Amino acid sequence: MNILVINSGSSSIKFQLLKMPKGEVIAKGLIERIGFNDAIVHYKTTTFDVSETIPILNHQEGLQKIASMLLNADNGVIKSADEIVAIGHRVVHGGSIFTETTIITPEVKKAIKEISFLAPLHNPANLLGIEVAEKIFKNAKQIAVFDTAFHQTIPEKAHRYAIPNEFYDKHHIRVYGFHGTSHLYVSKKANQLLKKKNTKLITIHLGNGCSMTAIENCKSVDHSLGFGPMNGLIMGTRSGDIDQSVLLFLAQKLDYSVDEIGEILQKESGMFGITGKSDLRDIESDANNGDKMAKLALAMNAYRIKKYIGAYVAAMNGVDALVFTAGIGENSSLIRKMVCENMSYLGIQLDTDKNEIRSKNPREIQTQDSKVKIYVIPTNEELEIAEQAYSLVE
Repeated sequence: MNILVINSGSSSIKFQLLKMPKGEVIAKGLIERIGFNDAIVHYKTTTFDVSETIPILNHQEGLQKIASMLLNADNGVIKSADEIVAIGHRVVHGGSIFTETTIITPEVKKAIKEISFLAPLHNPANLLGIEVAEKIFKNAKQIAVFDTAFHQTIPEKAHRYAIPNEFYDKHHIRVYGFHGTSHLYVSKKANQLLKKKNTKLITIHLGNGCSMTAIENCKSVDHSLGFGPMNGLIMGTRSGDIDQSVLLFLAQKLDYSVDEIGEILQKESGMFGITGKSDLRDIESDANNGDKMAKLALAMNAYRIKKYIGAYVAAMNGVDALVFTAGIGENSSLIRKMVCENMSYLGIQLDTDKNEIRSKNPREIQTQDSKVKIYVIPTNEELEIAEQAYSLVE
């Protein structure tokens, strides 16, 4: 069965065509800069790899381009659009409505639109991708996989904020959590490595956006991101946790507007705010060359992660494994080393030699006498989306 996975952003579309249930990637690609005459198209199969710059002025043109590449007589991988049985769409926010993967109906689309205020940069683009895909792949089942669904098991004591009840009851202000597809995927892989399901895991998703999840017996019980994807860990350009008094000071004493404060916290803070750079590779390089602010940024980044590990060990009364994933988590041996240093009281002991080994496969990097497993597990959100879509149509 062929399942197409679509991740439709505000100006981009990522896609993979997978043969299920094997999870074999038949074709994949990315369209960037949608809305411009110099949009960039990447397309790759097992025998073909191309990048080109062409005008793609909207998402409909983008998805039509994807369909034409998949159907191309010379380099395509299918002969008819009907060979795609289902399309799994990443939808960032499901609010409190969607707790699991869902076949898309007019009612589902209406609900996704109604809760778009919770993710105004993402949900409208996700919905547009769904509506365009329905026109192009008319016979395929359209399926929504929600980033927030995995975190719907977080108990009320952890997902409520200590603010007046009306904000929860009327405006649905609570912890929703994000990166759920990634945390779910790597937690399942960790359970396979541990050879049991009744586990206590801390999954650490580190990329330009970062988050951590406490997972007990396969369920999310706490998460570092909240109502939106800004709090918690220090990220590429996002501040992570900050004293609310700072925001009041910026508004009341320094006369910043709400929009300006949002711009600062989302796009000018985090590692970028400290170093002027958001790419961790550049920051690590600067730190190696003696840059004090780069060293400080790395220390702050690792320290914040350590604090959340401690909090989640306390929340679950233990931990079986730490799981590092996503671009930084999988590739930065330095961040992993800094996070795991001086954690022996919790039974976390890193093998520095194993930590330096690079691999695309899941691997253990703890010492033999470490009480806690330390895994590096490459995430695969597209495969997780395909598996969830397949479970609804098999």
